[in-house]
Amino acid sequence: MPATSITPAERAHHERWTPLRATIWIVLSAIAGLGWWMLAVHRGETVNGIWFVFAAVGSYLIGYRFYAKYIQNKLVHPDDHRATPAEYDYNGRDFVPTDRRILYGHHFAAIAGAGPLVGPVLAAQMGYLPGTIWIIVGVIFAGAVQDYLVLVISMRRGGRSIGQMAKDELGRFGGIAALVATLTIMLIIVAILAMVVVNSLAASSWGVWSVGLTIPIALFMGFYLRYLRPGKVLEVSGIGVVLLLLAIASGRWIENTAIASALHLGRPFLAWAIILYGFIAAILPVWMLLAPRDYLSTFMKVGVIAMLAVAIVIVRPTITTPAITLYAHTGAGPVFSGKLFPFLFVTIACGALSGFHATISSGTTPKLIEKESQARLIGYGGMLMESFVAIMALVAAVCVDQGVYYAMNSPAGATGNSVEGAVAYVNSLGLTGVHLRPDQLTETARLVGETSVISRTGGAPTLAVGLATIMHQLFGGPAMMSFWYHFAIMFEALFILTSVDAGTRVARFMLSDALGNFWPRLKDHSWTLGSWLMTGIMVAGWGSILLMGVTDPLGGINTLFPLFGIANQLLAAVALSICLVVFARKGHRWRLLVIAVPMVFTAVITVYGSWLKIFSPDPKIGYWANHMTYRRAIAAGKTQLGAAKNLDEMHTVVTNTAIQGSMSILFVVCALIVMVVACIRTVQTLAGRPFADTEDPALPSRIFAPSGLVASPAERSLERQWDEFYTAHPDLDLEHHHRQAKATPEHETAGAS
Repeated sequence: MPATSITPAERAHHERWTPLRATIWIVLSAIAGLGWWMLAVHRGETVNGIWFVFAAVGSYLIGYRFYAKYIQNKLVHPDDHRATPAEYDYNGRDFVPTDRRILYGHHFAAIAGAGPLVGPVLAAQMGYLPGTIWIIVGVIFAGAVQDYLVLVISMRRGGRSIGQMAKDELGRFGGIAALVATLTIMLIIVAILAMVVVNSLAASSWGVWSVGLTIPIALFMGFYLRYLRPGKVLEVSGIGVVLLLLAIASGRWIENTAIASALHLGRPFLAWAIILYGFIAAILPVWMLLAPRDYLSTFMKVGVIAMLAVAIVIVRPTITTPAITLYAHTGAGPVFSGKLFPFLFVTIACGALSGFHATISSGTTPKLIEKESQARLIGYGGMLMESFVAIMALVAAVCVDQGVYYAMNSPAGATGNSVEGAVAYVNSLGLTGVHLRPDQLTETARLVGETSVISRTGGAPTLAVGLATIMHQLFGGPAMMSFWYHFAIMFEALFILTSVDAGTRVARFMLSDALGNFWPRLKDHSWTLGSWLMTGIMVAGWGSILLMGVTDPLGGINTLFPLFGIANQLLAAVALSICLVVFARKGHRWRLLVIAVPMVFTAVITVYGSWLKIFSPDPKIGYWANHMTYRRAIAAGKTQLGAAKNLDEMHTVVTNTAIQGSMSILFVVCALIVMVVACIRTVQTLAGRPFADTEDPALPSRIFAPSGLVASPAERSLERQWDEFYTAHPDLDLEHHHRQAKATPEHETAGAS
């Protein structure tokens, strides 16, 4: 058999420094520095959108080339002679070696849900600068580090979930707290992802039509690639992209037809539809719907973000939103309540650091990755791309007229869901330079092809308006704004639905691992009945939270998104805590600061945010304060209060705030237990106390795959050797390699790595 990896000398030759390469990095550094200077230091009445692109792209490339490379060389030490779980546990269903380009698409599509789209749009309330700094700096030193390291440690432990790894590393007490935290946090995360889809598709027949068509398109791609034309990735991708564009364009054709009327759906109906979809998508084989849909949506996601970035560079939109608004200091914003610290960080959530990503990096991705050296591209690189999505979402949001922005993102209880009410409310805020007129709202709605844009909370509609505002200046003019708006809506829904189905599948893995400690057969992911049962339990959990949100008089997303952000960041702190313990046991000391610094920062933010959500006396911030306000109002005989217009809605607020407040307490208590136990274990390890190694035994790899997105000359040469080998031995396949690897004596596997 040919070699399973290129030699260290060949890799070093490919990565050597040359004068041209050094010049390129000097130029990139200068561009990034200029972008940061114009955004953070230079002060004027306006700022050009082009500087966001320069600062972000330059910073990402530098972070990936230098910081991620440092982590790979000093902490990870990838070994391509060692088989990954996708190879040695191959089952054709959940464990399948997947081409790194397709897996990059799947991983990116799975992690890039509502957070990078919604969080930055909501955080624009505080100005453009705080969000920009946290999104870019946070991802390089925190978010991408977490995703990369969790993928590595899960890959070396058979693809185990983050909750199960916590139990293995922290013992029974810390492990149970981690399992409870991860499972319950997953429920709120997936529910919020689904809620954003509901809010963006409600009463939008064009959006429902286009998004609905992506399901049969993805199924067609899955069967095409598996049975009709195996291996023809580019071919099926081209077909999928064409069908996707037709799905968007055909939305205009069905307007004013009976189909459009039938698809004009309300939020509760859409919620039930997504619950059903989540269950079915999570039980189907990964090749049938999940992988092709993610791959297809990645073309759309990366393509749209790249197109938006190019449009920003060409159009150079002028941004009048202040660098920092008064709401960053007062915390009394109409979009969400709370000051910059800590609520900016928990609102932006996935764009810079996301605990949800840890569940994907220890869920589907480690079961699909071909080689250990690919983890930097997929884990660290995938998160950088998501951060760029967040930056583009922020730019699109701050390009929208501020008056229109606040009219769209304020809850219906404040605007009265009418043009007159929205104008009166926004103008009453006393914002400098904001003088909203009724014709601005009606004209915006007309241009984007919607009946109204008032109180379209959730961030997705605002992002769609911002994208349409930029793109129509480059392609089509005002007449194309409705196309670009609905294009963006479908783009966002694709983003989020891929996270809903991937999140549900990962939640099923997590629950199976947890309950498998009591009923071992549940850990067998090939057991169909067990998989269906675990999926049904998790779908019922997040589905009930989704239904609670869509019927919430306070706007659902406005009250639940802070809980989502805090839960998400708490899960990130838990994941980083586990990484800290694992790499401490590898003998690292000062290099642990790479993990410890973002872990401590995240812990401070989330624990403080949780404290405010639980104990703040301000009803706009504290769940229990809000709960008691409505309870006292009901006891006093009132029949309406704030956004609740009748007694039933008041009782709904009482119930919802009690649930949200209780979940806040559960999340922070479990996360604190995990972090404290992890710190104790780390100190014990550094003091020399021995602990059992939880890594799976090394098995020799019998396949080859390149490391980066683009194969080096040495890797291409080795690929050709493997193609010739398989041509000469057509009887060999992955199942054969799987059986051989399992039969290899232990002393041979030990020497293989």
